Amino acid sequence: MEGKFTEQRGELAQVMERFVMKDGIHETLIPGLFFIRLSQISEPVHSVYQPSLCVIAQGSKVVMLGQESYQYDSDHYLTASVNLPISGQVVEASSDAPYFCLRLQFDMNQILDVIQASDLAESPNRKYGRGLAVNRMNDSLHDAVMRLVRLLDSPRDIPVLAPYAIREIIYRIIQDDRNDTLKQFAVIGSHAQRIAMVIERLNRDFALPLRVDELAEEAGMSESSLYYYFKEVTAMSPIQYQKRLRLQEARRLLLSETMEAAEAAFQVGYESPSYFNREYARMFGNPPIRDIQRFRDALQTGKVLY
Repeated sequence: MEGKFTEQRGELAQVMERFVMKDGIHETLIPGLFFIRLSQISEPVHSVYQPSLCVIAQGSKVVMLGQESYQYDSDHYLTASVNLPISGQVVEASSDAPYFCLRLQFDMNQILDVIQASDLAESPNRKYGRGLAVNRMNDSLHDAVMRLVRLLDSPRDIPVLAPYAIREIIYRIIQDDRNDTLKQFAVIGSHAQRIAMVIERLNRDFALPLRVDELAEEAGMSESSLYYYFKEVTAMSPIQYQKRLRLQEARRLLLSETMEAAEAAFQVGYESPSYFNREYARMFGNPPIRDIQRFRDALQTGKVLY
């Protein structure tokens, strides 16, 4: 098994190196498939993971969800089943051995379609866990990933064959007994499925005042149940989740537009610029102006991908 994995990892890294000559996040011809390359250890980068599979061909990365740490490498894969505000840091990379990772984004309809065609559905009464998980790579999943990646060498085949390859990848993930991150959110009426609806609402309306009682009513849950299951899935409370979304969006606005910190604060829902500055510094380590300058310097040196 180890020999096969070594060969597959080598092939995956070779394919990615042919398609991505420079560091960065690169969209491929296959919808939803991205290649990521980095030639040095990075600084922590805050982002929102969408439902996706991440497979490392070379190097290693640490992802922080709330206060929890998830490290994975070429022997493991990471799955996210809902939108989650995280920070990620590449911890193993060099110019001689760049970090190579692929990210394949899903949507819930794709997951539901595979589950409905299989006998892998879960009971709505089972206890559910995090929406992010790291598991050991297995032969079946790695083979399916390689079939998808090899289609990049025959672009005319992509429209017909890529959907089947992606379908197999999803099937192999939910078939893994150790990995319930995708299955749990596809059970209609389950606590996890209701929390997924709440997460969707928070991502859409993060700048609006948060009313936990309204969220609970929409989800058909008590406030205490909402709080409990939300934290089970995201490792944070709804208020903490919203705060991370707001601050990450504010940072994006400050980086991509000519905007004062106070204006960015108001756009993401803060009424007090001084409170925004304190919360921003608590999350990113520096107040807005100093943080943005430091981040831009890091971008120029290639220590972050944005």
